[in-house]
Amino acid sequence: MTGAALAGETSLHATAVIHGESGILFLGPSGSGKSALALALLARARTTGVFGALIGDDRIFVSKTHGRLIAWGAANMAGLIERRAAGLITVRHEPAAVVRLAVELCERGRRWPRMPGDEDGLTVGEVTLPRLALDSDLSGCDQALAVEERLDVLKAESGRRLGIPLEHCAAVHKNGRPKISPPA
Repeated sequence: MTGAALAGETSLHATAVIHGESGILFLGPSGSGKSALALALLARARTTGVFGALIGDDRIFVSKTHGRLIAWGAANMAGLIERRAAGLITVRHEPAAVVRLAVELCERGRRWPRMPGDEDGLTVGEVTLPRLALDSDLSGCDQALAVEERLDVLKAESGRRLGIPLEHCAAVHKNGRPKISPPA
């Protein structure tokens, strides 16, 4: 993904990260806390030993590829994310990810219904994703824990691993193909 317009590409006011094996897309109005939640989730990843990286902040491009939603950020903003009252900071980043969860933040001062309804999916770029609705007034830590819990549920529901771990992909990329494949 070079940043040039691609067929079927959609531009979103959003933030995206990778947490473990999952790409996560954060959607919501300006000031709803998308960047703060992304930073909290990346901090949790560092402290728990899970892979975590930023895909992009503020402007995310998505495209449907083989039935999956692929997300990438603006190339000129790679690794940059806004921390309120601190400005732009640099964090670990990756160029793209397969999105497995959409997190929708509400406008500050508004709340989602306390008990979620039956609608737990959100269609983005012609792909329906599992959806997690979070109140913007919750702390970033509470939000990050809720995202991790939802990812755990999705992984358990799938009954299998989501794919090849990113750490394995990076090792293959840097060191060449291993002589012995990791267990499935």
